[in-house]
Amino acid sequence: MTRVLIAGLGNMGLSHALAYHHHPDAQIVGLVNRSGRVNHTDLAGYPAYSDFNTAVSETKPDLVAIATYSDSHADYACAAMETGAHVFVEKPLATNVADARRVVETATRLNRKLVVGYILRHHPSWMRLIAEARNLGGPYVFRLNLNQQSSGAEWETHKALMQTTSPIVDCGVHYVDVMCQITDAQPVRVHGMGLRLSDEIASDMYNYGQFQVVFADGSVGWYEAGWGPMMSETAFFVKDIVSPNGSVSITDGNKGASSDIDGHTKVGGLLVHTPHGDHTIEMPDEPGHQELCDAEQAYMLRAIAEDIDLSRHMNDAVQSLAICLAADQSIRTGQPVSLEEPTQ
Repeated sequence: MTRVLIAGLGNMGLSHALAYHHHPDAQIVGLVNRSGRVNHTDLAGYPAYSDFNTAVSETKPDLVAIATYSDSHADYACAAMETGAHVFVEKPLATNVADARRVVETATRLNRKLVVGYILRHHPSWMRLIAEARNLGGPYVFRLNLNQQSSGAEWETHKALMQTTSPIVDCGVHYVDVMCQITDAQPVRVHGMGLRLSDEIASDMYNYGQFQVVFADGSVGWYEAGWGPMMSETAFFVKDIVSPNGSVSITDGNKGASSDIDGHTKVGGLLVHTPHGDHTIEMPDEPGHQELCDAEQAYMLRAIAEDIDLSRHMNDAVQSLAICLAADQSIRTGQPVSLEEPTQ
């Protein structure tokens, strides 16, 4: 039985906690949030803490799942691993590349398992999308976006996230990870543009951004993300991959509202186009958000039990973060960023 401590009980943290609550091989030994109180009925019986280090010290977990705000991810992950725990950490792995590398180096040095919350890696439809694109062969054009029209509590959550992380970093790492899995090539250069569309966020933050990335094999990618009540519901979910031999596209991207979290992972169907004709691959009975979190945490537990080699997974997490942070740097400086140069 793996003893698990969960830090952060927002949308993702709560889902991860429920995944461990229902998993037969996991025992929750503590929950951490700012208030030190848990209001969810299923989780009410577990010990609750308001301080992360106290919780780790008192519960002595085998595994720590971290779903706090981004600026705490690296320090919490390293602290947990130094005590002997394995770590699951929500994306992004850190808020800068140096800290991301520090987390990976700590995991490698201490022989701890480190899984980063790239939820699409556990979604059968997205795995099929990646396989179909790779089957076409590169180089590729990636056209991906996720814009979210948010208001009320959802807008408050987005504003809280933007205290430390821009939309193109918070959401972008998922889709850049997809690009990297398809092309397998090293990123070379990133050029970003962004705009602050609200007086309700800090003057040095932007809630809309887009960037272009060039890969060593000639592949090029575009990603766009925006948050807020001003965002359009038109073409908010574009997932389109083009190669010299055809294209693969998600067909049901604009089903539902952009604020629907379940909709962010749903594929519905794939349209595979080649010069010789088109065919559609239907994806019925796709997993929902909670089922995907269940699958993520089951993988985390299996990685520990089966001693799965996570080297590629960890390196990919650093690379996708580096691309998104380079885009953020480009937006702030107005200059393209070479990935051969150090990013902040």
